[in-house]
Amino acid sequence: MLDMLREKFDEVFGPGGEIRAYFAPGRVNLIGEHTDYNGGHVFPCALTIGTYGIARKRNDDTLRFYSLNFEAMGVVESSLLELVPSEAAGWTNYPKGVFWAFEKKGYKVPCGMDYLIYGNIPSGSGLSSSASLEVLTGLILKDLYGFDAITQTEIALIGQYSENQFNGCNCGIMDQFASAMGKKDCAIFLDTSTLQYEYAPVVLPDAKLVITNSKVKHSLVDSAYNDRRRECETALKELQAVTDIQTLGDLTEEEFERHKGAISDEICRKRAKHAVYENQRTIKAVAALKENDVEEFGRLMNVTHVSLRDDFEVSCPETDILAELAWKIPGVIGSRITGGGFGGCTVSIVKNDAVEAFIDTVGKAYKEQVGHDAEFYVVEIGDGARRLV
Repeated sequence: MLDMLREKFDEVFGPGGEIRAYFAPGRVNLIGEHTDYNGGHVFPCALTIGTYGIARKRNDDTLRFYSLNFEAMGVVESSLLELVPSEAAGWTNYPKGVFWAFEKKGYKVPCGMDYLIYGNIPSGSGLSSSASLEVLTGLILKDLYGFDAITQTEIALIGQYSENQFNGCNCGIMDQFASAMGKKDCAIFLDTSTLQYEYAPVVLPDAKLVITNSKVKHSLVDSAYNDRRRECETALKELQAVTDIQTLGDLTEEEFERHKGAISDEICRKRAKHAVYENQRTIKAVAALKENDVEEFGRLMNVTHVSLRDDFEVSCPETDILAELAWKIPGVIGSRITGGGFGGCTVSIVKNDAVEAFIDTVGKAYKEQVGHDAEFYVVEIGDGARRLV
C-alpha cells in the first residue's frame, strides 16, 4: 500500500525532499449516539480502515492536494493565504479547515505542502471519513512543522473546531477523539463533558463486529444534524430554569421524567429524552461489557436503535430495515444504526458461527426490499492516528 502511494506521490508531485507517510483510522461507535454534544458518554473504537496521507513541505505558501478517491479532480491548489471554504474545493475543505484552525489556535504554519491521500472508508457511510482526514491532517502538521507540544487530544479538538467553524457541521468531539486516541482491541469510554476517558477491552471471544453499509449516503452538513443540536439546546435551556444542570448528560432517567414538563415543545422533549436515556444506556452497557455480559450490551444496542428511530428521528427506512432484519437472525447479539444518521451503516455483534448466515440472509432480504445491495465489513479494532514512515 505505502509503496503504491509513494509512487503515485512522485508521479503527481515529483520526487525529492523529505516525504513522510501517516495513517488515521475511521471509527465505529458501539453505543452512545448523539450524546457527545450533550455532555454525555460515548463508546467508540478506532477501526483498521481509515485514511493514509503522504506529505512533503514546500518552500512557498502553496498547498497542493491530491486524492486517489477523487482522481477526476486532479491536483487541487490552494494557498495558506486563502484558507476559505468553497464548494469548488470539494474534499479539500477538510484539510484546509485544519490548516485554518491551526492558525486560529496560534500555530503558525510556516510554508505550504504537497499532500496526497487515499481512504478506504466508504464515503458517506457514517464511519467518520471526514474526522479521519481532519485528524490525519492535524498529525501531519504537528509532525512536519515541529509543533511537538500538541497532544493527540488537542489534534482531536482542533479537528472538531475546524469542522464546526470552517465546514459548518456542529459535530461533537467523539469522531475526532476516537480517530486520534484509538487503541487496538479496545473501545474508549469517554465523558464528553470533561474529556476524561478510559480504555475498555472489547473481548468478543466467539463473536465479530459486522458493519453493514446501507449504501444510502449522508452529508451531515446538509442534513438535519444541526437541527437536532439546536433542539437539544432548546430543551436544555428550558430544563435549566427548573433544575441546576450544565448539560443533558447531567440528568438520570428519573430526574428527566420529573422535570420534562418544563420542555414546552414536544419534539424538543423527545430529543432530550434520547440524549438523557442514551447516556445512561452507555454507562450501563460499558458496565455490562466489563462483567463479560455481551448479551446485555447487545440488548442495549437494540434499544438505542429504537430510540434513534423514534425519539431522535435520525434513522431512515433503509437502516431500520437492516436493524430489523438483523434482530430476527439467531446469533445476532445486537444491531443498531451507527454514526450521525440519515443513512450510513448499522453495527452488529454477531456470533462467529452466524456471520455467514447473517451476511447472506440480510443481504438477500435487503436487496429484495430496497432494490440495491448492502455492503458488509467484518471489522477489527485498531490503533489511533500515527506516523508510518
